[in-house]
Amino acid sequence: MAGGFDTIVPRRGTNCVKWDLVPEGVLPMWVADMDFAIAPFIAKAVRERAQHPVFGYTAVPASYYESVCNWFATRHGWRPDPSWIIYCPGVVPAISACVSAFTVPGDKVILMSPVYNCFFSSVRNYKCEILDVPLLTVEQDGVPHYEIDFEGLERAASDPRAKVMLICSPHNPAGRVWSREELERVGRICLEHGVVPVCDEIHCEFTMPGVEFVPFASVAPEFERACVTLCSPSKAFNIAGLQISNIICADPEIRARVDKAVNVNEICDVNPFGVVALQAAYTDEGWQWLRELNAYIYGNYSKLCWRVASDLPGFKLYRLEGTYLAWLDCKVLGIPSVEIEKSLVEVEKVRISNGSMYGQDGFIRINMACPSVLFDDGLDRLVSGLRRLSAG
Repeated sequence: MAGGFDTIVPRRGTNCVKWDLVPEGVLPMWVADMDFAIAPFIAKAVRERAQHPVFGYTAVPASYYESVCNWFATRHGWRPDPSWIIYCPGVVPAISACVSAFTVPGDKVILMSPVYNCFFSSVRNYKCEILDVPLLTVEQDGVPHYEIDFEGLERAASDPRAKVMLICSPHNPAGRVWSREELERVGRICLEHGVVPVCDEIHCEFTMPGVEFVPFASVAPEFERACVTLCSPSKAFNIAGLQISNIICADPEIRARVDKAVNVNEICDVNPFGVVALQAAYTDEGWQWLRELNAYIYGNYSKLCWRVASDLPGFKLYRLEGTYLAWLDCKVLGIPSVEIEKSLVEVEKVRISNGSMYGQDGFIRINMACPSVLFDDGLDRLVSGLRRLSAG
């Protein structure tokens, strides 16, 4: 199968967040949205459904649940039961529903920053407090990566007001894919202190060579019973606009609380195109397409590694294990991330995401999921801009 990842798909003028919310001439490398065409088998499934002239309320069929369960069993070594699945439009609404399900105002929710910005807003929207356990930077052979502060996590979880831990795996924006051993330690701490682990695994299909994604629920039977798993094909197959995701809860009591929150927040309906797209994606064809996609993204990442090492002394690119989002330490510049973002847009006409929105100033996040011609252009602009800012 040829993925067609070199094909440039014009997106400006299509009400596209990534392209139409930046000025003309600016190359977007920010929001986590890929610039690749969706896989042909997904496009075919959506076209066939569109042949029916009514797009009414959608009843999700049994085949949908089987697709989810078979996919995770075959690809990730964990088979949830169909009865554990609650569908909803997206992982972000699901995060908010889970916070509301297990907390009351004044409770605390554990995060590990830097982390996806919607984690912060989901906690604050329900008038809860953030218990941040910042990740620790460790260098190996001169390349930095993050590790979990388990002592800090133990202290946070022991707080009697700590009710939920939001876990991001693979971690956005840090690029870590937590190992089985790391997840084991996190899970034991949560269970010991009665903290509900809510696992955002939306990036689970993106892993770099030699790295394996491990579902949190697969680590131990007691973790499966205690946790909530959030997943979706939207990132991996570039179908975020189809609004489809799943909340998986093995424990009936936990599932009932989540289901109530989903309904109270009125996020209990999905559209017909998301349903058929997921079933088309979670197939052998989908797996092959993902393998080619991951290899392509790794090629872009390799270019970025080389350019940072050769052209940007003092900058530190964190090791990427998963996602298509690179995390670059720009503290050598001595200026806030928001200023770096603003300057790059104004001068070099390239937009990245500033690190402060993820709780880590002095960093930038770079989206590498685009055709290599666009990536090379963006990389040239980015390197030029950072060198300019370095020169003062």
